[in-house]
Amino acid sequence: MFNTLVGTILLPPLNLVLLTALGLWLARKRPRLGLSLSACTLAILTVFSTGVGARLLARPLENQNPALTSTANLDAQAIVVLGGGRIWDSPEYGGQDIPKMTTLGRLRYGAYLQRATGLPVLVTGGAPDGRTGSEAEMMARVLQDEMHVPVKWIENASDNTAQNAQYSAKILQEAGIQKIALVTDALHMPRARRAFEESGLTVVPAPTAFATTEHTSLKAWLPGATGMQVSYYAMHEWLGLLWYRLHRQSPPTFRFSAK
Repeated sequence: MFNTLVGTILLPPLNLVLLTALGLWLARKRPRLGLSLSACTLAILTVFSTGVGARLLARPLENQNPALTSTANLDAQAIVVLGGGRIWDSPEYGGQDIPKMTTLGRLRYGAYLQRATGLPVLVTGGAPDGRTGSEAEMMARVLQDEMHVPVKWIENASDNTAQNAQYSAKILQEAGIQKIALVTDALHMPRARRAFEESGLTVVPAPTAFATTEHTSLKAWLPGATGMQVSYYAMHEWLGLLWYRLHRQSPPTFRFSAK
């Protein structure tokens, strides 16, 4: 709950809305300063709500780990798929929890890699939302029952990316696994890769769900929910990496669940 609250305050759009409100409050005594602050923050909010503005934040993150060009002879001993949230009590699935689109995209790519390589799969994700049962158990069910992909290991105790790495590394190293293909969103990969490498594993990045591959069109220059969603995610990751640099440890994760 604390991480969620802090993340909401520090990330757009609320951080920019709060700065705009601060500017209006300052304008009562210092009109030029206050109105300038409000105008600047509104302009930034508008820019980051566009596809073009969102790419300014997202592309440097995604470019750090390009997509795999081939799955042939993938130099890894196992595939690790990170959880990314779930939808509770889905009525169309008889009240079962199901993967959010973020998680589903990771599962789909993990299944694609497993079919291409035959490598064993580990899924990781606890229950940071307080639900009974873990994300990893749900992920394993979807992989096995719907995608017909076997899951060898289930790490179901972690609540954030750092714990995903620590607890998964323990399971894998006990099984003699040292080198993994790590599956997560391209935006999340720099932070996730660092956390897993800090846990003692060698990582082959296998990013998916790239947010900056669309061609620039008129729509990309217009403000919208999609642009703000990508900006939120990218800034979330930049803050996580900054925390890592400042504290020299795997950063905490403010749960991203907009997708």
